[in-house]
Parts: sequence; C-alpha cells; structure tokens
Amino acid sequence: MTSSPVARHVRDIPRSGIRDFFEVVQSMSGVISLGIGEPDFVTPWHIREAAVYSLERGLTGYTSNLGLPKLRDAIAGYVGQHFGVQYDGQTEVLVSVGVSEALDLALRALLDPGDEVIYHEPCYVSYSPSIALAHGVPVAVQTEAADGFALRAETLAAAITPRSKVLLLNFPTNPTGATMPRVELEKVAALCQRHDLIVLTDEIYSELTYDGGEHVSIASLPGMKERTIFLHGFSKAFAMTGFRIGYACAPAPLIEAMMKIHQYGILCASITSQEAAVEALRRGEPDVAHMRREYEARRNFIVGALNDLGLPCHRPRGAFYVFPDIRPSGLTSREFSLRLLKEKKVAVVPGTAFGAGGEGFVRCAYATSLPKIKTALGLVGEFLKEI
Repeated sequence: MTSSPVARHVRDIPRSGIRDFFEVVQSMSGVISLGIGEPDFVTPWHIREAAVYSLERGLTGYTSNLGLPKLRDAIAGYVGQHFGVQYDGQTEVLVSVGVSEALDLALRALLDPGDEVIYHEPCYVSYSPSIALAHGVPVAVQTEAADGFALRAETLAAAITPRSKVLLLNFPTNPTGATMPRVELEKVAALCQRHDLIVLTDEIYSELTYDGGEHVSIASLPGMKERTIFLHGFSKAFAMTGFRIGYACAPAPLIEAMMKIHQYGILCASITSQEAAVEALRRGEPDVAHMRREYEARRNFIVGALNDLGLPCHRPRGAFYVFPDIRPSGLTSREFSLRLLKEKKVAVVPGTAFGAGGEGFVRCAYATSLPKIKTALGLVGEFLKEI
C-alpha cells in the first residue's frame, strides 16, 4: 500500500495521554497509584447478588434496544427524584454500554460534518476525540484554578460562532473536581437558549458532591430539558465500573435518533448488568452515602497535605480528583509525573492529558484508601525536598 488505509479522522486522533502514561506504570512493581479514576470499593454485595441471581434464573438473552422497561422506569424515577427533571421511562430513556457509549450516540445523532462542539478544559480525555470521530469540530474553552475550574458564561460566550451546535458539560468535572454554582449555570443556560445550542451534560459524578453542596443539573433549569441530553451511569457512585452500564435521558425524538445508532452498533446493554442496575437504584443509596463520606474524608486530607507541601490545590467540591499546581517544583507536568513515578513509585497523571490548559498541574485520584494516600503524599514530600 502506498498510503495508510486508516481513515484520516481516526489517524489524526492522538492516543490517550492517560493510557500512554500507564503503560509505563504497568511496567513497574510496587507503585502506589493516585492515577486511576476507579473506585477502590467493591460493588456492594446486594448489587452483585442481583447479577448472580439473574444468571441463576436464566436471564441471558437480549433486551429491548432501549433497555429493560423496568430499568428505564427506575432511571426516570431516580432522575426525577434527584435531579428534578421528569422523563418518560419508555420514550425518553436509553440504556447504554457505559456513559461513553451514550456520549458517542448523542454526538453522532446530533452532528453534521463541520458542526462545532464547545467543551471546557481541562476535561475528560475522550471528549475531543469523540467529537472528532463524529465529524464535529472540537472547540475548547479554558477554565481557571482561580474560579475553581468552573465554566464562566463570558468565556463560553466568546467561543460561540454561527457553526456552534452543541455545548458539552461535565460537572462535577474529571480531572479537577469542579462544580458549577447555580447562578453561573443559569447564565450558561441563557446563552444556550439565545444561541439555540443543544447541551450534552455528563453528570456521572453528581452523587459525589461534598460539603453539603447542592448539585444542579442544567436540564432542570427553565427551558432546558427540551434542548438537553442528560448523561449518567453507575460506574462511579455505585462502584460498578466493570458492569459498563450508563444511560441517556432526552426528549423522545433525540432518544429515537440515538437508539437507531445503538441498535445497529451495539443492539443492547448486557441484561446481567441491567438487572444489577435495577437493584442499585432500588436499594443502593445507603451504599452511595457511605462511599461519599469516605471520599470526602480522603479529599480533606489530600487537599490539606498538598497545600502544606507547597503545591497549591483548590478544594474540589465533587468527583474524586484533585488537580494541584506543580509549577513551584520547576518541572513540567510530564517531567513531574515521570520523575515522581521513577524515583518514588507514586503515579499521578500529567495535567496535559486533559488538554493544553492542564500544563502545570497533575491529577491525583483519591479513589484509593486513606493509608495509601498518606504514604503517597509522604513520598511526594520527599521528592519535592530532593528536587
């Protein structure tokens, strides 16, 4: 072959900065990882038991493309109770293979080639590639540590063009733990209505909001349900990462469009995972509350320890990440992360994995035990003294 057979829009997408970094981590032994965004809690037993029991009952077939009717109704009830948005479980809910599939379906259902999607950085690593794979144009707007990495409406306004079609939000945010104050979210909603933008809101970390803070979904604001695709799932709050189960809620015409793509590409999510998800929604809230308390205690320690070490770190109010400023070390994000890994066997993720605006920062996940976090921060202190 004289040229690459790979499609240009795939060839031009970079590999995940997180995955490249963790190939180095996996080649080493004895590493304390503050890098993986996965709960260290095992899925609660009653949820696992529901999965086991479904297999014992012989529930091993396909489900509706949209998902089990009882799960869709449970999702609609849960979203109505916790987010203040009412959906019809049979026509406005789609069960997907993780939130990642739901995001992909939404983008492919909405975008024509050249349509612009605005999103905020630093952000989850898959957003820009997912937009490009759907033939959209990613448009990043920067958030700042001084604002707690919240999106400012005036920054968004400056990025809107006649080609803007979609705004992609993720609050609480991976990697910064940022949340959005209601007042600022209302300003963002007003801009979306003024410029006729569709909103994709990824709220996978919404249950993990701390300090008694209020989580507000943009879908719940006046005039926004009609133009919003609400994305959520079970991986983070319910510690169900391996079940790969997520969902989208949106007006019926948008769900229908997403379902058409889903039925040809995936068909349906695993029935075993769907049965487990029903149990999670029915009886899993005490487990979520317990895990949230544990995460909050870890957050309090790690934020205080990083600031004491001279690495300025804002106090995130959601998710299970902190995003400390490592510029006082004199190293770039990648240099800091690689040297800390090789010299002290502590893994953090370079901030540049989450966009150019992440330079000067690293992501530390406190989804690991407090004793390990304390040991890791002690080693970070040694590292800073030595450099």
